[in-house]
Amino acid sequence: MSETKEIVRIARTGIDGTKTVDEALTGLKGVGNMYAHAVAEEMGLENEKIGDLDDESIDEVEEKLKNPDSLDLPEWLLNRRKDRDEGDNQHLIESDLELKKEFDIRRLKEIDSYKGWRHSIGLPVRGQKTKSSFRSGGKIGVSRARIQDEAEPSGDE
Repeated sequence: MSETKEIVRIARTGIDGTKTVDEALTGLKGVGNMYAHAVAEEMGLENEKIGDLDDESIDEVEEKLKNPDSLDLPEWLLNRRKDRDEGDNQHLIESDLELKKEFDIRRLKEIDSYKGWRHSIGLPVRGQKTKSSFRSGGKIGVSRARIQDEAEPSGDE
């Protein structure tokens, strides 16, 4: 048996090799606990440490993560169901997920939707209250009024 690898590369990301397969896969962006556990269980690797796997097995795990059609996973477990562009169910990870999210936000801005407008001015999109939250950035208040008062010359002198 070979030695345990300290770091395993999956999807251009370094993963801790001392963790079990399902724990280690959650270190990837777009892979949660349930999806990682389902992939590990379908492949029969629940109790294996990811650093103990050989390179072929690691490549197979990466392929199964990117193409969940080959596994018998429920549709609701995927993070991109009924995709607008392709029309099918997908599961995206790492840079593919970030790129797709960026394109979705750009499309919302281009069609001048309410959500796109909120994204463009930096306000929350999903209906959160804004009276006391999301107050970073340029604030209008006492400091601005004080600056304006100092800029105007007083007529007393």
